[in-house]
Amino acid sequence: MELGFKNVSKNYGEIFAVDDITYSMETGVYGLLGVNGAGKTTLMKMLCTVTRPTAGQITWNGEDIFRLGESYRDLLGYLPQDFGYYPSLSVSDYMMYIASIKGIRPGLAKKRMKELLEMVGLSKYQNRKMKALSGGMARRVGIAQAMLNNPKILVLDEPTAGLDPSERIRFRNLISGLAEERLVLLSTHIVSDVEFIAEQILLMKDGKFYYTGTSEGLIASMEEDVWLLTVPRQKVNQYLQKYPVGNVKHVPDGAELRILSKTPPAKNAVRADTTLEDAFLLYFGQKAGDENVEV
Repeated sequence: MELGFKNVSKNYGEIFAVDDITYSMETGVYGLLGVNGAGKTTLMKMLCTVTRPTAGQITWNGEDIFRLGESYRDLLGYLPQDFGYYPSLSVSDYMMYIASIKGIRPGLAKKRMKELLEMVGLSKYQNRKMKALSGGMARRVGIAQAMLNNPKILVLDEPTAGLDPSERIRFRNLISGLAEERLVLLSTHIVSDVEFIAEQILLMKDGKFYYTGTSEGLIASMEEDVWLLTVPRQKVNQYLQKYPVGNVKHVPDGAELRILSKTPPAKNAVRADTTLEDAFLLYFGQKAGDENVEV
């Protein structure tokens, strides 16, 4: 089982949303990490055959996905960033509606719906209107509908957007459990969504993959160390201008800064453990979760 990108590009006039990407994926969870505007959504739309590459080829087991057509789409489960639904439908009616679009026989669809709603913890809400669900519950329905056809490829675009921390944790645990015997591609700009469940990290910036590998490998590749330094509040801006600063925490005697630097930023700086969010800051120049415009 292999999903391959061979010199894939997508441009809109002079703007390259995806720029000459070559990479291959197999079973497991892949975390596509980048700020909004990096090209993640465009890449996933091509993967799901919503739009075609301007150049290059996307293949499934060596065959072009656009030539495979329906037989390839039968392998896909997709939760887009903008998850739309008919608000007046009940959860069960919505699931059956999506099953009919996917060409799943009614008997099998009902069985799958029951199994999946149980899996996402929504069995007792199957008769509730979609418009009456919380944001987290609606996203769980989104996962369930993406799994109706038992896909080999599960594509999730910003699946935890707008969720509170407890729902985000529930979602990550759910995604981790779905990864067995399938390929899961999870696109996000929130580091914690992929830090503990993704086997491979794909750092995307300006339409390119800047790093592919494990989170441990990414952290080990950093030349900069992380330093904790407490400074007077009036000097905070001085350090913000000179160094990448991952966090500013106000303390009684000033502010504690989390600084990325090859050398100690001051004599009293203390080295700290490096995290994936530190790597994100180093590569993208801003904290994970900062907003921008999606391309």
